Amino acid sequence: MSNKEIIELAGCNYMHNYAQFPIAIKSGKGMYVKDEDGREYLDFVAGIAVNALGYGDEDEKKALQSVMEAGVYHTSNLYYNSHAVHAAAMLNELAGSDRVFFCNSGAEANEAALKIARKYGSAKGRSTIISFEHSFHGRTYGAITVTGQEKYHKGFAPMLPGVVYARYNDLDSVKALIDGDTAAIIAEPLQGEGGIIPGDKAFLEGLRKLCDENDMLLIFDEVQCGLGRTGKPFCFQNYGVTPDLLTSAKALGGGLPMGACLAFGKAADVFQPGDHAATFGGNVAAAALAEVLLSKLPSLSEAVKANGEYLTKKLEEIAAVHPDKVTGVRGMGFMQGLDLSVSPRDVISKCMDKGLLVCSAGYTVLRFVPPLIATIADIDKAAAIVDEALSEL
Repeated sequence: MSNKEIIELAGCNYMHNYAQFPIAIKSGKGMYVKDEDGREYLDFVAGIAVNALGYGDEDEKKALQSVMEAGVYHTSNLYYNSHAVHAAAMLNELAGSDRVFFCNSGAEANEAALKIARKYGSAKGRSTIISFEHSFHGRTYGAITVTGQEKYHKGFAPMLPGVVYARYNDLDSVKALIDGDTAAIIAEPLQGEGGIIPGDKAFLEGLRKLCDENDMLLIFDEVQCGLGRTGKPFCFQNYGVTPDLLTSAKALGGGLPMGACLAFGKAADVFQPGDHAATFGGNVAAAALAEVLLSKLPSLSEAVKANGEYLTKKLEEIAAVHPDKVTGVRGMGFMQGLDLSVSPRDVISKCMDKGLLVCSAGYTVLRFVPPLIATIADIDKAAAIVDEALSEL
């Protein structure tokens, strides 16, 4: 089928909750994808930070083939499967965590963390969660409630009770909200959908100190910024600030739906049998792909650290050439953004026409979240296309 035929079929059958771009992806290899019409694109979206190993990775193929040959793609959590158990052990080793709960998405991982926080706080009669303006934690009711952006709440009120919002990177605004009912703080160490906003080290250290002083749990949402994207296996490792709960997803399942909630120390044994579950959590095929990703994560992280610095340099060069259209560069590793004074969607469309896929974040940011295998040559090519697109606006 052609792009046009696929889009027409989707228009007759999909709910109209996406503003999709007019191509249908059919295949991919390495850093490139092809659409149904055979056109090729350099991909700096990676399925929104999901396809960490790019496309057609041979080790991922072998892992899936092994699962297919075994004939068991799903077991439920009535039973163990070795792939999920090994993936949990690898996560704990890489993060320094103690326990893992597997689910299907970032929103589900955050729901699990919120339930752990509420249960932990319930012993002391506490339930309030502090979140932040411009945050994003998912689309389920708990996750959307702790998402501090009104545009995601509009039309879905009332939100769940017991959630308040502080200003990101403003520790005094957090202190002003803490009282005898506060159970936890949830934060992205590097805000994603809110506009690629890194946390200040002193701010994240301050959150840790406040939680320690008040016996609250600190939750870091690393659904987008984790798993090598900032030059470390986990974003919090750039800051030396360890949370009590960490949520992960996106790249974890190698392109298949998979999320995880990692628990440290006092949060590790809060859940007891019957407290929480996910039928597909730890799915055999997704866990097999997670093993591949996690086995490569240390070396991938090192590459991202070096190549991410080069990406920063190229984005700063673009900003210097287009001061009337670019107001700033921010982010870390392979999660960076150009803050624009022109429409990001217009830039995205022009880049797509020239064979580059990029996406946006917040209202004004052009986002770069390529596969972690992106090279200097890939960055040069992407930067040249963005520069050309901006020149034409």
